[in-house]
Amino acid sequence: MTERKNHPELAVTQIPLTEDKSPDSITQNTPLNHDMDKASPKIVLATLNARFFHTSFGLRYLYANLKELQACCEIKEFIIQTRAIDIVEQILESKPDIVGFGVYIWNIVETTDVVNLLKVIAPEIKIILGGPEVSYETEQQAIVGVADYVLRGAADISFYQLCKDIINNRPPDKKILSSKPVALKDIALPYQYYTDEDLKHRLLYVEASRGCPFKCEFCLSSLDKTSTPFELTLFLEQMEILYQRGARNFKFIDRTFNLNIKTTIKIMQFFLSKMTDDLYLHFEVVPDHLPDKLKALLTQFPEGSLQFEVGIQTFNVEVQKNISRKQNNAKSKENLIWLKDNTSAHIHADLIFGLPGETFDTFGDSFNQLYHCRPHEIQLGILKRLKGSPIIRHTENFDLRFNPLPPFNILSTDRVSFPTMQRINRFARYWDMIGNSGRFKYTLPHILSDKPFDDFMAITEWIFNKTGQIHNINLKKLYELVSQAVEALFPEKHQLFIENIECDYNASKLKSHFSSLTLYAAQQTESTTKNKSLQRQKRHMS
Repeated sequence: MTERKNHPELAVTQIPLTEDKSPDSITQNTPLNHDMDKASPKIVLATLNARFFHTSFGLRYLYANLKELQACCEIKEFIIQTRAIDIVEQILESKPDIVGFGVYIWNIVETTDVVNLLKVIAPEIKIILGGPEVSYETEQQAIVGVADYVLRGAADISFYQLCKDIINNRPPDKKILSSKPVALKDIALPYQYYTDEDLKHRLLYVEASRGCPFKCEFCLSSLDKTSTPFELTLFLEQMEILYQRGARNFKFIDRTFNLNIKTTIKIMQFFLSKMTDDLYLHFEVVPDHLPDKLKALLTQFPEGSLQFEVGIQTFNVEVQKNISRKQNNAKSKENLIWLKDNTSAHIHADLIFGLPGETFDTFGDSFNQLYHCRPHEIQLGILKRLKGSPIIRHTENFDLRFNPLPPFNILSTDRVSFPTMQRINRFARYWDMIGNSGRFKYTLPHILSDKPFDDFMAITEWIFNKTGQIHNINLKKLYELVSQAVEALFPEKHQLFIENIECDYNASKLKSHFSSLTLYAAQQTESTTKNKSLQRQKRHMS
C-alpha cells in the first residue's frame, strides 16, 4: 500500500467571503517551507472556485506533477465572490515569478479581472492560463490577450515543462501551446495533497477514469475518443489513504461511472465494506445501464450514503438524434423507477432546455415523463455553448442564438422565442426553490396533476406576475405565495393543500408561527417604505 506523505511546503489558502476569520470561513495549512533558497523562483497555482466547499482538483494534479518544482510552489484557492483587488493582494504576498490560473466557465469573468490587475501592478510576473474555458477558441478571448502563455488541453505534465523552460530562460516562442496526450499511468495522482482542512470542510473530487465514449454534442466530453480507467489497485489504495485520514465525502467526476460494471462493482464493494453513518458517495451514472449484479449491490447501501446524478437531458427521440445522444428511453425510465423503489439513493435527474429541435411542448412532455419517474430532484438546465463543443454545428439550421457573455446560455432558437426562453428560466428557478428544495414535499404532490409541467408553469407565472422576482424571496413569503397561487389557480385543491402545508412549514423550523402566514389571497394594504437615505440621515441627527 502506498505510504502516506506529508508536504509541509504546500500551502493551500481559502479566501473568505466576509471578514469573518473563523475556521469555517478560511482554511490555512502549514506554511511554505521558508528554508528554501530565497533566490529560488516562486510559483503560485491559483483558481476561483464557485463556493467555499469546492476544491480545485485540477490545481492539485498540477502540483502533484511538478517534481522538483514542488518546493517552490504554493496553491491559493479563492471564491468568485471575493473582490479581484483582494485576490491580487493575496497572490502578490507570495512574491511569485509565475502564476498559473485554472479557468472555467464559472470563473472566466472574475479571473479576467484578476489577471488584468496583476499585469498592471506586477507586469513582470509570468501568467499561465489553463482549463477548459481557454482550451478552445483561445485566440479570441480577452484574458488570453493579457496573459503570457496558455496551455490547451490536459496540462498535468505540460505545466511542469513550461515552468521549467521559463525558469531556465528557455521560454517558448509562442503564447498558445497545446498539451500532448499523456498516458494515465505516467501521471502522479493528487489525493495526498488534499489537506486535513479539506477533508473536514470541503468536497473531495476523485476520478476512477477519464473521458467518455458517448458523443452528446452539448458536452465537451464528446470530444473524447473513449473512457480510460486509472489502474484500479492504485486508485483504491489512494481512496484507502483518504478514508483513513478521515475523508467521508467523495464526489466521483467520472462521466460514466457505471460504464464498466466490473470496475463499478469493485469500487462500490470497497466503500460498502467501510460504511459509516457519515460516508457519502456521489456518482454520475448512465441511466439505461443497471445490470442485476449492480442492482443487487446498490440495495445494500443505507439511506444518506449515495447520490446518483442521472443525465436524461431529453426524452425526445428526434432531439436525441440531433445531438448524437444514444439513450434507451424506456430502460432509463424503468431504471429510475427501480432506483427510487428499491434503493435509498438520492436521485438527481437532469433535463436541458434549448437543445436543437426541442420545443416548449416537447420539453414539457419530457418533464412530465421524468416527474412520473419520481426522482428526488429534477435539475432544469438551460443549454450553454461550451467552447469547443460540437453543438455549434446546428447554429444555422436551428437558428441557435447564444448569450455572448458567460455563462453563454441559449437565448432563442428557431422553435423557442426569447420570451419563451425566459418563461422556462423562471420555471427552472421556481422549481429549484419549490420542487427541488424539499420544502414542499408534503404539499407538492397534492398540487400537481398528471401534467405537472402545465400545473407548475401556471404557478410560476402567477408568482412572477405578483412579485416580479425570481430571487430574494424569503422562505416564509414563499410558503404564502404558493398557497395563494394554489387558491387562485386550483381552488378545488386548496383545502387539501392547507391541511398538508403545516407539516412542510414546521419542518422548515422557521421562527414565526404557522398561524402568522397569509395563506389566502385576501386584499392587503400596501405599506409605504420610508426613503432609506432619509432614514440614514435621521440616525446621524438623533
